[in-house]
Amino acid sequence: MSDNWKTLGRQFSEQGFELHMIDQRNHGRSFWSDAFNYEILAEDLKHYCDAHQLKDIILLGHSMGGKTAMLFATEYPDIVLKLVVADISPRFYPIHHDTILEGLSTLNFDTIKSRGQADTILSNYVSDFGTRQFLLKNLYWIEKGKLALRINLEVLKNEVAEIGEALPSYSRFEKDTLFLRGDRSEYIGVDDERLIINHFPKAKIGNISNSGHWLHAENPKDFFEAVMQFVC
Repeated sequence: MSDNWKTLGRQFSEQGFELHMIDQRNHGRSFWSDAFNYEILAEDLKHYCDAHQLKDIILLGHSMGGKTAMLFATEYPDIVLKLVVADISPRFYPIHHDTILEGLSTLNFDTIKSRGQADTILSNYVSDFGTRQFLLKNLYWIEKGKLALRINLEVLKNEVAEIGEALPSYSRFEKDTLFLRGDRSEYIGVDDERLIINHFPKAKIGNISNSGHWLHAENPKDFFEAVMQFVC
């Protein structure tokens, strides 16, 4: 959700960029809907750009947001000036978030009264502390003494297969593109590089050291410098 980009967003803004941090549907403060796939997410972004009269944008997305950004750039290239994709490939990914979704489903907010209690329960399913902190950012007080999740968990569980869908084989974006991967992540492998170039012929692929899939949070300094070098 957009809150994950608050610090980096402030840094980009300080460089003179107008920042729009987007919560996709069923995430953060955006609306909930049973309809959920990349085509719809790209349409949502198009509606947002139209409503705010945005053009010549630099579009940045991470993971699922990166897949949305890829599809949007290929479908609406006249709007996108440059594209930045963080630690995701255009390829198909098999379902691999089921343990996370199972863990989140076990959180009973009739009995959980603190973030610490939620973390303890979630640790039985998600061992990595950093990943849990990202997930627990979705907690909020729906009313005094009552926690809830901002994400639409039921829809994400029902549509989890959609998250791994590949970019359509015919999709191409002919403008400058930067793919950044964490050096400890397996989301973009050597075998993905040819596929990336097929879809994004002007793509550059860079590594962010000392980071995994959450590269923008694990090494924000190098991530910021890599993006700024590309966009300026």
